[in-house]
Amino acid sequence: MVRLFDEIPCIEGKSIMLNKIVQSDAPGLQELVNSKKVYRYLPTFLFEKQRENVHETIDLLYGDLFTNKESLLLCVRSKQGGTFCGLAECYGLREELNKISIGYRLLERCWGHGIASQAVSLMVSYLYDKTNIELITASTMVENAASARVLHKNGFICTTHAVEEDWGYDTPTITDKWFL
Repeated sequence: MVRLFDEIPCIEGKSIMLNKIVQSDAPGLQELVNSKKVYRYLPTFLFEKQRENVHETIDLLYGDLFTNKESLLLCVRSKQGGTFCGLAECYGLREELNKISIGYRLLERCWGHGIASQAVSLMVSYLYDKTNIELITASTMVENAASARVLHKNGFICTTHAVEEDWGYDTPTITDKWFL
């Protein structure tokens, strides 16, 4: 058993894998961060959106962000061809509680193919089976029905509905809180 943030894992599923983001993923990452549809249900302050140069973003992913246990960002990658599909993230570690939050974002062309559900399933399996994590949470905007379905399919329960949270917008974001 490893402690989360002791390694950058490679997690393989049936048709996708979650692994380290590398410079050759830059075109896919650029497509992702440029998509208004992808980020309409996400906080404004996500790490990959903080710089204009995605190559610089990739260079910094496994530096202080990882070392300080702020976020573990992994590539969601098709096993067939190794194509970049999106990002999977573990963030908000509470070591004293062995608790982490998860999130994901996929390229629009990868929506509706079960990739999000498989990515969440892989993250959950890795976190519970290979690390010391005991509690996994997630948050969704109330209007993000697709992500709510993905979490529900993976056994998450919505424990708090329609609470205000600061996601970096002009007004508080109304979110649902999910626990597994």
